Amino acid sequence: MEETDQTLAAARRGLARRTKAFHRSLHIRHIDAGSDGSEEWEIAALLNPVYDIHRLGMFFTASPRHADVLLVTGAGARGMAAPLRRTYEATAQPVVVIAAGTDACGGGLFSDSYATHEGGIGDVLDIDIWVPGSPPSPFSLLYALLMATGRLAQSRKEVGP
Repeated sequence: MEETDQTLAAARRGLARRTKAFHRSLHIRHIDAGSDGSEEWEIAALLNPVYDIHRLGMFFTASPRHADVLLVTGAGARGMAAPLRRTYEATAQPVVVIAAGTDACGGGLFSDSYATHEGGIGDVLDIDIWVPGSPPSPFSLLYALLMATGRLAQSRKEVGP
């Protein structure tokens, strides 16, 4: 699908409809699908006093059955494709899938190897939010989580005068 202003607006509206129930509480299930570990350090930083996602009502959960968001890192190792799909299927709907990092978004350096999917995790799951970066900053990850909850103003009018 070609990316135009109209298709981007339609994608935002669809995401907002699906995540309307996430207003005050968000449970995140992190899945490592073959990362180098750098994204995990940035995700862990979300819990420190600087970013402190708990004050925003966001929590990590060990069970996909309790998750509203799947935060996936890694290039999409072929051995992780089936567990990734099973985790997605075990998650209550609606669920938002966030691809975190360059490897998850496009396969990274290993995109054309025998060990990974060519297009990252987008070949395994439908992705709602892409967060590029190697690794993405905690601020970028927080921005994606706020986007998933619909807490970001879409226009200047919504912010205020």
